[in-house]
Amino acid sequence: MMGRVTDDVATRPRATPSRVRMTGKQRREQLLDVGRALFAERGYDGTSIEEISARAGVSKPVVYEHFGGKEGLYAVVVDREMELLLDRITTALGSAGHPRVILERAALALLDYIETSTDGFRILVRDSPVAHSTGGFASLISDAASQVEHILAAQFKARGFATKHAPMYAQMLVGMVALTGQWWLEVRSPKKADVAAHLVNLAWNGLSGLEHKPRLTGD
Repeated sequence: MMGRVTDDVATRPRATPSRVRMTGKQRREQLLDVGRALFAERGYDGTSIEEISARAGVSKPVVYEHFGGKEGLYAVVVDREMELLLDRITTALGSAGHPRVILERAALALLDYIETSTDGFRILVRDSPVAHSTGGFASLISDAASQVEHILAAQFKARGFATKHAPMYAQMLVGMVALTGQWWLEVRSPKKADVAAHLVNLAWNGLSGLEHKPRLTGD
């Protein structure tokens, strides 16, 4: 009798552990993380709603419920990355110190972001059919340049140059730093601090005054 009971218990199907149900906010964050990874890996066109839902372990209607579709999810991912990067650059540019040191901090802020948020930067530098509405690399450069204008204008005024050219020089400067960062994203050599030092060397001294072995002067 006891043996039969034991056998019955042993052969009874085991209950599968129930998955913890996510709150709406947690599910949204999970979908953003999944979408961010896939967009960085495959680009906007190469990523499908089916892949996003499968990797997140949800049905497609759940993705539509939170974001209205792939474009909506992509837009939120891009906006978040733009905000994160611009916040770092703006903080660096708004710090006190010699203009050259401020420029060094801004260059390092971009390279730090690339190093710690590689997926995010890959998304920002990719072309996308929805870039016109959500922002993109050109928009990033433009927004960052607007933060640099007042610094350049002050330097131009102090040196007797026309301040009306400051916006143009700001675009040149930020574009140089951002495109160098895009290149460094793949090669990761030389070291981050060395890249920043050489960037500032060219931007601050010009070709005619390049230092042979530039080093960062700030902290």
